[in-house]
Amino acid sequence: MACTNSSGEVTEMARKILTIMSHPVSLDDVAGQTGLALYRIRAAARELVEAGLAERREEAYVITENGQAALAKTASQG
Repeated sequence: MACTNSSGEVTEMARKILTIMSHPVSLDDVAGQTGLALYRIRAAARELVEAGLAERREEAYVITENGQAALAKTASQG
């Protein structure tokens, strides 16, 4: 499950997840808000953290400055 495409831009699914992570949120809440299975959200969150687009804060996840820039970039292209 890639959160970025071959050009390094965030995918639609990653965009939705990062938008929800605009404030600290649990992965259970992300799954509930997206309607995606929790195992898919866990995998995506792991990729987003590894890419520096999100970070874990205790039991919650939140978007980073790099993640915000990636969202802004996709918004300006769409």
